Amino acid sequence: MSLGLPSVLRWGAVGGCIIVLVVSLSGLRFPGNRQGYEPVQPIAYSHRLHAGELKIPCLYCHYGAEKSRNAGIPATSVCMNCHSSIWASAVVMQAAAQRATLEKRPLQVAAAPELRKLYDAMGLDGDLNMAHPARPIQWLRIHRLPDFVYFDHRPHVNKGVQCQTCHGPIETMQRVRQVNDLSMGWCVDCHRKSNHDGIQGRRVHATLDCTGCHF
Repeated sequence: MSLGLPSVLRWGAVGGCIIVLVVSLSGLRFPGNRQGYEPVQPIAYSHRLHAGELKIPCLYCHYGAEKSRNAGIPATSVCMNCHSSIWASAVVMQAAAQRATLEKRPLQVAAAPELRKLYDAMGLDGDLNMAHPARPIQWLRIHRLPDFVYFDHRPHVNKGVQCQTCHGPIETMQRVRQVNDLSMGWCVDCHRKSNHDGIQGRRVHATLDCTGCHF
């Protein structure tokens, strides 16, 4: 986390001379600060497309955020709710459907490369039939709090805290990155602001006690 301070003056006396040392603090981060972390994932899933252009609600995929401590990574079966019949972009699918209609044949579309990775992970062949055992997708976790911090999605989501409050403008991201530093100071400031301003017009009492997050 950048401390927001341009420099610190330190001085001392050496041989009767006063020496002033300017130590820059810009860019200094505390251990564990992953702000800006933006790894390449095994499948190039686009939140900009799904949450932004298609306006799929965050909780449709991350349904655990309402009911459990962790939002969770969506199961591949959730992906297949759509992608059992959508194998490529809308433009490609529409063009293929028109050709199939003109030629009076079943619709045939080669899966887009990133969707092919999804099908391979599920053990599906080109016709989406089971061909080999499924294997988990090795997603890389981006937002990670220290082990001594307890965070529960349920009270935040159910009080109306928007996903973007912590995760930034996720609906604009082609590849997800950590926007906020998620430091203790950042969380406490958010609790104070919420207590003062409310959340979506409702008064809240977000804890400022240490035991709220450390117990």
